[in-house]
Amino acid sequence: MKAILLKEINSFFSSTIGYLVIGIFLLINGLFLWVFQGDFNILDFGFASLTPFFQIAPWIFIFLIPAITMRSFSEEIKQGTLELLLTKPITLNQLVSGKYLGTFLLVVLALLPTLLYVFTISELGTTSGNFDNGAIIGSYIGLLFLGGVYTAIGIFCSTLSSNQIVAFILGVIICFLSFYGVEGLSNIDLFGSEIYALEYLGISYHYKSISRGVIDTRDLIYFASFILLFLFLAKLNLKRYFS
Repeated sequence: MKAILLKEINSFFSSTIGYLVIGIFLLINGLFLWVFQGDFNILDFGFASLTPFFQIAPWIFIFLIPAITMRSFSEEIKQGTLELLLTKPITLNQLVSGKYLGTFLLVVLALLPTLLYVFTISELGTTSGNFDNGAIIGSYIGLLFLGGVYTAIGIFCSTLSSNQIVAFILGVIICFLSFYGVEGLSNIDLFGSEIYALEYLGISYHYKSISRGVIDTRDLIYFASFILLFLFLAKLNLKRYFS
């Protein structure tokens, strides 16, 4: 599994695509948070807070992570090297897990430079270091879990087609529906009342819950279950190539 993980990282950074995807993520964040005028501009926010970053990052992730994962299995299927991989002393579980961990590590690497924002808002405050540590730590944990879920969805979508563009589009659609679709349905007025219970099933609700700085076991179980479900679906879908 370690070999698969390293292969995934090396293949990502062996071309300019890897650097380009991470660079675009940081560029879009930087423009919205520090340059463009609007609700997400930290300098116009009124006080030193990373709330705008944690509001916009999940939406950027919806496009960033499928772009990272789209080639994971699609390329193997297209080149016919999937069966060759399983001639190695690894199981299907190890193959899927290795691909997942490799791409998730890339998501973590994309997030690491944003820690500079924490230092920046610390210095921007009237009193240096006067910001909500708990909320920031919770929000970063929430982003990591959100990235984990999106990565699992992306891995699953990459097993559905040998075309990377198709895998990317499917990943974006499923990530969007998982994050906002359920919450959107809960806000629809049916029979004169909103279906609030539906909101609990959406990723957005649990992400916001962790972002408050309170680590709830129910949120952790929700994210873990979501990740395991899509990795199981990916494994199930791959079995058809060996039947």
